[in-house]
Formats: sequence, structure tokens, C-alpha cells
Amino acid sequence: MEKRTHNCGELRKKDVGKEVVLNGWVDRIRDLGGIKFVLLRDRYGYTQVVFNPEDKELYEKALSLSPEYVISIRGKVMERPQDAVNPKMPTGEIEVHAVSLSILSESQTPPIYVNIDDESSEELRLKYRYLDLRRPKMQRNLILRHKVVQAIRRFLNNLDFLEIETPVLTKSTPEGARDFLVPSRLKPGKFYALPQSPQLFKQLLMVAGLDRYYQIVKCYRDEDFRADRQPEFTQVDLEMSFVDEEDVFEVVEGMLKAALEEATGIELPDKFDRMTYDEAIDQYGSDRPDRRYGMELHDITDIFKSTGFRVISSSIETGGVVRAFKIQGLASRFTRKLIDQYTELAKSQGLGGLIWIKIENELKSSILKFCGEEVQSVAERLGAMNGDIIFVAVGERELVSKALGKVREKVIAEELPVAEGIDILWITEFPMFSFNEEEKRIEAEHHPFTMPDLNDLSRYKDTNPLKIKSRAYDLVINGYEIGSGSVRIHRQDIQNEIFKLIGLSDEEANKKFGFLLEAFKYGPPPHAGIALGLDRLVAILAGANSIRDVIAFPKTASGSDPMTGAPSEVSQQQLKELKLMLMDGRGE
Repeated sequence: MEKRTHNCGELRKKDVGKEVVLNGWVDRIRDLGGIKFVLLRDRYGYTQVVFNPEDKELYEKALSLSPEYVISIRGKVMERPQDAVNPKMPTGEIEVHAVSLSILSESQTPPIYVNIDDESSEELRLKYRYLDLRRPKMQRNLILRHKVVQAIRRFLNNLDFLEIETPVLTKSTPEGARDFLVPSRLKPGKFYALPQSPQLFKQLLMVAGLDRYYQIVKCYRDEDFRADRQPEFTQVDLEMSFVDEEDVFEVVEGMLKAALEEATGIELPDKFDRMTYDEAIDQYGSDRPDRRYGMELHDITDIFKSTGFRVISSSIETGGVVRAFKIQGLASRFTRKLIDQYTELAKSQGLGGLIWIKIENELKSSILKFCGEEVQSVAERLGAMNGDIIFVAVGERELVSKALGKVREKVIAEELPVAEGIDILWITEFPMFSFNEEEKRIEAEHHPFTMPDLNDLSRYKDTNPLKIKSRAYDLVINGYEIGSGSVRIHRQDIQNEIFKLIGLSDEEANKKFGFLLEAFKYGPPPHAGIALGLDRLVAILAGANSIRDVIAFPKTASGSDPMTGAPSEVSQQQLKELKLMLMDGRGE
């Protein structure tokens, strides 16, 4: 093999006359007037190679080529004829006239398309992922991911952050999603857990006085998979000492601004917008709103104050509200059948139903015959025009807002074209606690080391803990929660109060978090941090439909790997060494 002098995306008109060596894959083969043209590909681009039939031995060898053969060619860079210039290709003004050819390896016909961005079935793409990754789009995605990660590292390094690795084999602390467990051969009957996040370790690094930590880190969650989740995923993890929320916001805003401008050319504002959790729920029915689509929720309770329609008036009399949002131009799209589907979604979120108002040359509504004047007033209040549809819901304020938020999200996902641009904002002042209906107990909304609003804690801890706000925050981009973090509890008295409120005894707390609580006896500094989902961030920037398209070797939605066959059975000898026995399907 002759080693390449240039890559396949490098040669330009200025290189005409040079003798070069190129290595790569055969992308396409064309035969025009007896002259064979081979488009040679590597990850840098494409170069057209010409085999002239006058060199009979070389030409005969070129005739044996097929797509995806790996070859090495030596040749002379020539200017293309004017009518053969390809302005869409960076190397489109030149071609290489081959003088020698080495076939480095042959290829069978690939089971998936490699030289076009054809969306083969995902099962096939993942089974032959090494071929899928040859596709231009997939290579662009991974190159983008690399650029984003490198820009993040440079930015944080310049701010004196230390990149520190934390353990992958650690102690199981069951909360939220299930841990992946790893049996210990040397300590039979005991298990390591793969970390769901480095949360406890990064707080220990703050106790250790390391002040500013970051890590591009793998995390693992053994949860019931949905279409766009992965059992292993990557976070950009940060923690800082002697800071508050504003310091975290400043670092993350600067980091993302620098990373996106360097990797994509996208310019972000110097300061990101902010909304409180309550404001987000009130305006969009979601704590991760995508504001690019508009469709804000409106309170129209006052319009129905005197209505004779008992379905609505009885709810208002007991403290309920009437809320609505408008969808522009889609009235004809929303047939009765489609509206029924949205109504079922609303019912699944706890509403009694969904009221609709349309303007299709005339005013139409599911409640027009009960309260025509009110329907007219709603249309006027929301500025509805011909072709618009309005969805209305009645009930308890937060329930109505969240249910309409789900309806709004379904409209965005299924009825509207994808919006352009980047909508980025902070959501702040999350509730400290939520109520677990199944277990009938209060639990931490984020995690139990989140600092509460201390004024709220003293005011509501004995009367209504669910009113306590936290110093937690999320970063939202285009309707996705990209990052989540908080100011952490560093005072033992506050930590004990939180454990008490979530019903965690001293014994249980020590069993789960003993090593962290022990460390907190020895001068923990005030600290705060955040973790951002790298996979989702890159997917948004790449315009990818799934995070699987920005991960080199992902799993399917069910958590399997068609390429390697993981998860797989292991031998009886391996189980014996681990002192493990498998139960049958009956649990025996």
C-alpha cells in the first residue's frame, strides 16, 4: 500500500499538476464513453478518479472494482473540463488521472445503502452499524459531536475547571430509575451498581476542596425504554464551590454560546431567558416549553362567570378555571375523528373532556348551543381568524394547564412543521417536593440534596410541604430538558429536615448515603452544579430525529444491540464463579 499524500476532500484547483496518492472507499463507478470514473470517498470528502482505457493493464484492473472496495491510487491532479465541473463538491474543479491502482480489500454488496442517506430500517442500520456510520450524514453527526465536546472542554479548562473521572463501579442507591447491577466475584452475594449520575461523587469532590469539576461522563439507567432513551447516555457534568445559581447560569451560558458558535456557527444570546416553573406551567402547561410555536395558554374564566352552562359554571363555583389556546390555520385538519383522539388524550390527563371552537367561514363549537355569546367572546379574546381552532378545558388550574400542555405538545409533534431556530431558556424555582400517589408519600422532586428555599421551608414545612420551592433549575432547548441542576444542601440541619419530610429515617439515610453524610461532617463548602445531556444537545444541533443518530453504537428502544447480540446469555461456568443461579420464567 502506498500511504496517502492527501485525503479525499483536500485537493483543489491550486493542486493541478501534482502527483498524489489517495486511499479510500469506492463510492460510485461510472463508465462514460469507455472511460471509467470512480468516486473515491473517505471521511474528509470525495475525489473523482479517472481510469483511461489507453492504459490497458490499469484499466482492466479498474474494471474489477465494485462499490465499497478499499483502494489506493496514484495519479496526477488535472483540471476538469468546464462542462464537467461539479460546484456542489469541494473537489469538483479537479480530478485525478490514475497511473497505478492497488486493491487493499474487497467488499460484498452491503446490506444497507452506504453512499446515499437512505433511511433503511433501524434494525438493519444498527445490525450493520459500522456500515451505517460510513454514511455522510452519520459521519457529520459524529464530527459535530466531537466539535461540541472539544469546545466545551476548552471553555471549561480556561475557567480553571478540572476534568476528574469518577467511579463506574459504585454502590447502589436505589431511587428514581433502577440501577444496573454488577455482581462481585470476589465478594459473592454483593453487587456494584453502574452510576445513574456522578451526583454524590462530584459533591465529595467539592468537600475535597477541588472547587471546580467537570466530566464528560457515561451514565446508566435500567429503566423501561422509550423510543428515544438509551440505557447508557452521556452527560456534561459540572460542580462548583462557593457559588449560587447565578454563577452556574453564567458558566453554562458562556460554555454553550462558545461551543455552538465554534461547532455550528449558531449564535446564542449572552444571557438566556428565564421563566419560573409556575410561569411555564401557566403559559405553556409544561416545565420544558418550546416557545417557537406560540400557542400560549390563556385564562378565560371571566368570560364564563355568568354562564348558564352547568358543566362549566359548577367547576368555576368550586374554584375551577377555564383555559384555552389557539392553533392557527388548522381548523380543517381537525376532523371530528382527530378531535376525538385529542379528547381522549385530555381525559387521560385527568380532564372530563376537551371543548373546541372553530372558525370555518362561520363560528362552530362543541358548546355553541349552550353558550353562544361566550364562545364568540373567546374567539375575539384569542384573536381567532378564519381557519383557526381553539381548544378549551375546565377544571383545577394546574391540572387544566398541564393537560392542555400535553395537547399542545401533541399538536406540535403531529400536526405542525418543525420550527426553525433555537429556543433556549432557564426554568427556575421548581417545587421542592412532589406527591407519590402510589406510595402516598412526599418525595424529592429532583433529589434530596437540593437546597430548598429557606423562607418556604420555615413557612410551610409543618403545614404544606408541597408549597416549598427549591433552588433547582433546568435548561430547556426547543422543548427538551437539556440540563438539570441545583444549589446543593451543605448544612446538616437542613439536610436532616429534608430527610424527615420525605420520611427517610436516620438509619435509612445512612444506609443509602452514609459516605456522603459522613463527609459532610468535615466542612463541606456551599456548592452548586448541573448536568447537561450531551446526546440530546447534539441531536438538536444536527437536526436528528433520535439521539441514536448522534451515538456511535447505540441500543434499540428495547435496550438490545443487534450488532453484538447484547444482552446475551453467559456460560454456567461464569455464573458459578459469581455464585449466581438463574430463576426460570415462573420465578423459581
